[in-house]
Amino acid sequence: MTIDASTLDLAPELLDAAEKGKAWPFEEARKIVKRYEGRDFPEVVLFETGYGPSGLPHIGTFGEVARTTMVRHAFHILTEGKVKTRLLCFSDDMDGMRKIPDNVPDPEALKPHLHKPLTAVPNPFGSEYKSFGEHNNAMLRRFLDTFGFEYDFASATDYYKSGKFDNALLNAAENYERIMAAMLPTLGEERQATYSPFLPIHPETGRVLYVPMKNVDAKAGTITFDDEDGKEITLPITGGNVKMQWKPDFGMRWAALDVDFEMFGKDHGPNAALYDRICVILGGKAPEHFIYELFLDDKGQKISKSKGNGLTIDEWLTYAPTESLALYMFQKPRTAKKLYFDVIPRAVDEYYAHLAAYPRQDWTQRLNNPVWHIHSGNPPEKDLPVPFSLLLNLATASNPENRDVMWGFISNYAPGVTPQTHPHLDQLVGYAIQYFRDFVKKDYRAPDDEERDALEKLSEALGSLPADADGEAIQNAALDVARDIERYQDHKKKSPTGGPGVSVAFFQMIYQVLLGQERGPRFGSFAALYGIDKTRELIASALNGELVAE
Repeated sequence: MTIDASTLDLAPELLDAAEKGKAWPFEEARKIVKRYEGRDFPEVVLFETGYGPSGLPHIGTFGEVARTTMVRHAFHILTEGKVKTRLLCFSDDMDGMRKIPDNVPDPEALKPHLHKPLTAVPNPFGSEYKSFGEHNNAMLRRFLDTFGFEYDFASATDYYKSGKFDNALLNAAENYERIMAAMLPTLGEERQATYSPFLPIHPETGRVLYVPMKNVDAKAGTITFDDEDGKEITLPITGGNVKMQWKPDFGMRWAALDVDFEMFGKDHGPNAALYDRICVILGGKAPEHFIYELFLDDKGQKISKSKGNGLTIDEWLTYAPTESLALYMFQKPRTAKKLYFDVIPRAVDEYYAHLAAYPRQDWTQRLNNPVWHIHSGNPPEKDLPVPFSLLLNLATASNPENRDVMWGFISNYAPGVTPQTHPHLDQLVGYAIQYFRDFVKKDYRAPDDEERDALEKLSEALGSLPADADGEAIQNAALDVARDIERYQDHKKKSPTGGPGVSVAFFQMIYQVLLGQERGPRFGSFAALYGIDKTRELIASALNGELVAE
């Protein structure tokens, strides 16, 4: 997802559609354009995302970068590629480690380093990175690089220690009373008595201290405080000796860097006005915001880096391509969504459905199509002869040891389609096999007498069809069998001949008995892919009790 103004297709039809585009990235981009209404754009419009490396990166972290990139690209279209932009991924890695994450090796070894900046905590993973913060930063960058994002990475530790925030910190010292006046009403009485927007780094223990200030000397550029043992200490406010509390830090960073756009999760929403106020106190203009809903795990709980619930970036990419993940980020960002393994297959098929629709659409429809935003205006041309959900059911039925087994069925179903002609399909075959091995649990049940009779009739109907019958012919044959069985008649539906329709219970029975699954794809499509003879063999195995025994 790179942004290159020189390659933008700026057809008049595209520009007109962009001005009216209703997709949320365009709505956000228009806010940034309006921000500079009546005045010149700066040399660079700055987009920022924040990242707290207190635990292993999760997909929600990636989502901020993906979504911000979508807004950034929409902004390039609206400004016809004439305004330079920059995306800064900022890591708050100077924060103190308040608790030890649940998902790290040897948690006991980290206990002596509690409350030290994350970049001063030893790396528990034993990789080439010296600190916990550096390791987690590297994990984030690795994925962003793999996906092809165009961004600059920034470390709070580097910005504080190198002096990049020195002027902003001195400015905060000069406005100390105004910052306190903004912060104190938001705190409880006990917290008010000890609160300070400045957090000194103890010169001996290296711990981030949460202590009140005895004196803030803006002219000298120092703060004075008592440490935890009652010892009075005076430190320069610059040079990485002091960092700011997280709420003032938001506003300070926006003012110091002239940030134009930053999105954040709903949990930050109540504090957004406070961040803005501190930014203004420090002489900045608050950036445009986009507040998105949080991801939930399979139990409906908020995903947490320290708990390690939900999916990691690597876990999603074990079972599906990156484009499917980007689609999941694009869809309904202001709606809370569960993020766990079961959502992956649908995301894959939806991505390819949008991709297939794109060439047939006009510009208005294209700019509302997720793939335009996922691929920064240049969606690839790919066809998918076999949906991912169907590949999963094929894997369930065929128990493949390798991709060759799956491709044997696919080649019979779609002559001329090979791993060489459709490498993206071959990639999905690999994902389907891995997903099947790790997550598909078979729970076959034996058919009752009436179901046995229905399956026998279904097998006979399939046997009367040509070997190369397509999915539609197979589906119609199955429907004809079900319509003659009262148990599967749905009188609320009408068949093409005017009789009762077919209840979904018929196909649910097929999936439960033949595949050991509660749900499945369209039966005709599955049988066409698996093959009529193999499907009849599967029915025979079920009737003989072999599947239940398995």
